[in-house]
Amino acid sequence: MYKILPFLLIILTFGFTASAQQPEPPAPIGLADFYLAKDDGKGKAGEQVFGFSTSDVPIYCVVQLDSLEPATVKMNLIVVSVPGVKSGTKVVSTSYTTKENENRVNFSGRPVGQWLAGRYRAEIYIGSTLAVTREFAVQSTVSPKPAAEGVNAPRPEAKPKAVRRPRGT
Repeated sequence: MYKILPFLLIILTFGFTASAQQPEPPAPIGLADFYLAKDDGKGKAGEQVFGFSTSDVPIYCVVQLDSLEPATVKMNLIVVSVPGVKSGTKVVSTSYTTKENENRVNFSGRPVGQWLAGRYRAEIYIGSTLAVTREFAVQSTVSPKPAAEGVNAPRPEAKPKAVRRPRGT
């Protein structure tokens, strides 16, 4: 038995050395920043905003990752509370896989036509992990109708004139 002990110690020593040399798995990629934006007028994401109007098409979701390693980022725009639309309905769902040394993703979402007024939620996934959710409102854009030039405001209706009845004959 004492003859086997040195061999076991050698095997255990090599086993611990081999396990210590294995590379650690990479740290999960996380979210450094996220915001919603309107179009800047040049077809790109503008500054951060917290609400939109029905005519703000598209809506941008800007995602900044904390790593330059490739990652798959997914965006869902989901109905929270919109009259006539079932809560939880996905309006837009898209994903993008970053390349080496790329850590920013600009998503844009657009409905067919204009947005319906109500509340929506943006969900951002990194890989299969939900990284952030943010609710936002879309309000209707009702602008007052301008008065036509040269048209006067309507006058109040005139009181009807009394009608004379013929006197009895």
